[in-house]
Amino acid sequence: MTQHLTLHTRTTSTGAVIELTGELDHRTAPEVRAALTGLDLGTGQQLVLDLAGLTFCDSSGVTVLIAARNHALASGAAIALAAVPDRVRRIFRLVGLEPVFPTHPTARAAEDAWPPTAG
Repeated sequence: MTQHLTLHTRTTSTGAVIELTGELDHRTAPEVRAALTGLDLGTGQQLVLDLAGLTFCDSSGVTVLIAARNHALASGAAIALAAVPDRVRRIFRLVGLEPVFPTHPTARAAEDAWPPTAG
């Protein structure tokens, strides 16, 4: 039985943070993809995906994380993952995605590590 996915989006000075809680699978991935479509990212911003509450991630979930990266890059923004659970980190390592996603222990650490835009 699939656990419901909760998605919470907030805006910070560095860009958007999406907090995912629950299972990211073939049933819930479309919800995340829809949230990405409506997300307005600007050049020089960073999209942070906070995975601290993620309890499961299948191949559909990995695909939506890649789609999030593609959306950020197409907008001139960057992406970072925060609080990646060990089981998801293992999947990334197995399929060679570790170098593709910068990771941080917390969403706050990802925000603090992001360089300010020149202005």
